[in-house]
Amino acid sequence: MKKSFLLLTALLLAAVACAQEKHVITSDSVYLYVNVKGEGTPCLYLHGGPGSGSYWLEKFVGDSLEKHFRMIYLDQRGVGRSTSPADGNFSMERMVKDFEEVREALGIGRWITLGHSFGGLLQMGYALRHPSTVDAMIMINASLNMGMNFKTSWCPKACEFLGITDRSYFGDESIPLHIRWDSLITALNSSDLMWKMGFASREEMDLMNSTYGELPSWNGDFSEVAMKMDDYAVDFTESSATVSVPVLFIYSTRDWMIGPEHYKTVNFPEMMLQGIDAVHIPFFGDNADIMQAIRIFRKKYGK
Repeated sequence: MKKSFLLLTALLLAAVACAQEKHVITSDSVYLYVNVKGEGTPCLYLHGGPGSGSYWLEKFVGDSLEKHFRMIYLDQRGVGRSTSPADGNFSMERMVKDFEEVREALGIGRWITLGHSFGGLLQMGYALRHPSTVDAMIMINASLNMGMNFKTSWCPKACEFLGITDRSYFGDESIPLHIRWDSLITALNSSDLMWKMGFASREEMDLMNSTYGELPSWNGDFSEVAMKMDDYAVDFTESSATVSVPVLFIYSTRDWMIGPEHYKTVNFPEMMLQGIDAVHIPFFGDNADIMQAIRIFRKKYGK
């Protein structure tokens, strides 16, 4: 009886250790929401959006990812369950400092980063500044240059869906990119066509959006400013050649937000490239292709 009790206690303590919801207070007094789940190699999830938060990925893919990694689900500053800085500092430099402060608060030496979409920019900003703390990167439909994504895929595909033949306005670089981008988003939303840019169906988009209603409140401050900032307009394609860690770069053949050929612009020296027949948000339904690529990547590089 005593042995059974001790075993049960040990299992409960292990479960608590593997699932830890907390706030990390940054050096500039921002409360960052962090949820740690799973076992194995620590893996920091850097969400996209900008401003989409970490909850939806945890909900729909967490069970699969947590079999491979000790997942660190982070809502970035000004996003979701995290607070915003009093001084409005959303710079890349400050974001990267947040990641380091989270790593230190969790007592992690080195970890893997997993980024989706806009999260690819954050992965690059972090890896270039702190190469000694990054063991590997997993990039899923990740951007290394948002301006390029808009020009080569986002804009032409959105115009195609909207039936816009004269695209001169959207190519006019004297108009700030975020204004041109917002005009297309507004048109897609008003025409009920936004789902075509990133989802396999309208139902999938609604399912993802429904997750935000499951939370008591939502901070959208970062999403309001990110695309207006020069920090996130940087072209990281050339500097990818200087990243020495192994990279799993997964791209989708029907990803109109980043572009199905964006992978051709990246130059990671040690890269496993994996194309999948999927859309920009490829996490609903069968994730077998993604998980198989992760298994092969881990076996190949010991990560």
